[in-house]
Amino acid sequence: MRILCTNDDGIHAPGLQVVEQIARALSDDVWIVAPELDQSGVSHSLSLNDPLRLREVSPRHFAVRGTPTDCVIMGARHILGDKLPDLVLSGVNKGRNVAEDVVYSGTIAGALEGTILGFPSFALSQEFSIETRNAPLWDTALRFGPDIIRKVIGAGVPRNTVINVNFPSCMPDDVKGIRITRQGKRNQGFLKIDRRHDGRGNPYFWIGFERAAMMDAPAEGTDLAALAARYVSVTPLRLDRTDEAFSETLIDTLK
Repeated sequence: MRILCTNDDGIHAPGLQVVEQIARALSDDVWIVAPELDQSGVSHSLSLNDPLRLREVSPRHFAVRGTPTDCVIMGARHILGDKLPDLVLSGVNKGRNVAEDVVYSGTIAGALEGTILGFPSFALSQEFSIETRNAPLWDTALRFGPDIIRKVIGAGVPRNTVINVNFPSCMPDDVKGIRITRQGKRNQGFLKIDRRHDGRGNPYFWIGFERAAMMDAPAEGTDLAALAARYVSVTPLRLDRTDEAFSETLIDTLK
């Protein structure tokens, strides 16, 4: 099995080494194509107005000055040659990708691009807490990642579905199990604008997050609830975002 790995935290991110270890537990044909720089939050952006600079870091390890989407395309359409990947792994992200993160995440986008190109694809993210922010518990992803991927592939991943896996912020032995979840929803008060001033007194702004608002009790069955209860969250996400129920309403409304 040929595996293409990418991420959004950049070519030197610790989580990229973790996803490579997960991939090598599944195959010895592993290729790494990751952004040269941190691309967190770029979503599914594609570089159309800038050239893509490619650098070979080491054998089968490449850095692209572009987005995770660019990396997957470069890997599948250029670097790997005639033999396409059988699997795309994106991550392991430092921090969870749940709820609205799915819309913003470059990690999710890397896996989505793999799915668009026709390959079974997984987004992998390791949650951290205040205490583990500077040292995420990567062993949890390492312990559970390979087996989850094997079993999901064995079940057969639908062609238009990407698998979003989030590992809880606890030691492997403290994980209670695995839950199949749906995408959750946060209190939208979690976003804030942080206004500051530079050395010359000119204002500038950071988009930030209100942690208290992010800690509201999550709905049962969601990715948020699974992580809060120390379960690995596995969420199948579909490329087709059509709201079928509302479409039926609009048929009658717009006659």
